[in-house]
Amino acid sequence: MTDPVVVAHRLSKSYGAHVVVDAVDFAIPRGKCYGFLGPNGAGKTTTLRLLLGLTPKSGGELEAFGLPVAAHAAQIRRRIGVVPQSDNLDPDFTVAENLRVYASYFALRGEGLDARIDELLEFVALGDRSDARTHTLSGGMQRRLTIARALINEPELVVLDEPTTGLDPQARHVIWGRLAELRASGTTLILTTHYMEEAERLCDELVIMDNGRVLARGSPATLIADHVEPEVIEIRGENSIARCDPLNCRTERMGSSLYCYTRDPAPLLAALHDTHAQFIHRPSGLEDVFLKLTGRELRD
Repeated sequence: MTDPVVVAHRLSKSYGAHVVVDAVDFAIPRGKCYGFLGPNGAGKTTTLRLLLGLTPKSGGELEAFGLPVAAHAAQIRRRIGVVPQSDNLDPDFTVAENLRVYASYFALRGEGLDARIDELLEFVALGDRSDARTHTLSGGMQRRLTIARALINEPELVVLDEPTTGLDPQARHVIWGRLAELRASGTTLILTTHYMEEAERLCDELVIMDNGRVLARGSPATLIADHVEPEVIEIRGENSIARCDPLNCRTERMGSSLYCYTRDPAPLLAALHDTHAQFIHRPSGLEDVFLKLTGRELRD
């Protein structure tokens, strides 16, 4: 087995008395996609900033590529590509110029760079837009360009902070396909996302965080098997709920819906059909795990 690309041991970050990252441990395997899930304020973005050497840690240990991040941040960043939450492309430059200027930060130039730019634009399906100004691109195109920019230095590790937020389903699926290709090529990915389907599709392993702590870790399938019953029946409407007895179920209430988690849905399904209640019967998923561990209350 190869050594992990990133290792954290009791990694912590505090601002005065406010603990943002609270003694977390994780090891990110080489060539895999590792996810961080959590509600707003869980500590995900701060953890990424610690990894990139942009925020000093308050305690614990953090290494990337076998090097302490605190002492070798600049050296480590040269081996990493970053896709931030918000696109920060230069609107005064064309698509190709954005990549060329970013490449200069890594001292990349010459014919090899031109070939690299052409390769990356084809990879993100922007080969015919190299001379376009970035403000003329759709949101999905700008996101794909940001991913191409993160790959200009052929990084061993790519950090993606909510890479598909705000995109339509078509653009999201295109980006998922490109990220899956990167992972298949051996590039290590770190992903934060609020889309549970995205995490299930892309992540080999992930942690669920809240209040700066790691609540659970494992593959998506393992987390689902370990934390929730295999099937869920969502009963909708106050009148429907009042007429139903959720047999053999663990229940959670959210507004006018009742979520019934069970290993044997047959008795409840029979009762629901007799009452003509409105309901949805589906397999449990990662979102059910996330809500069980972090709660259903609104986070701002």
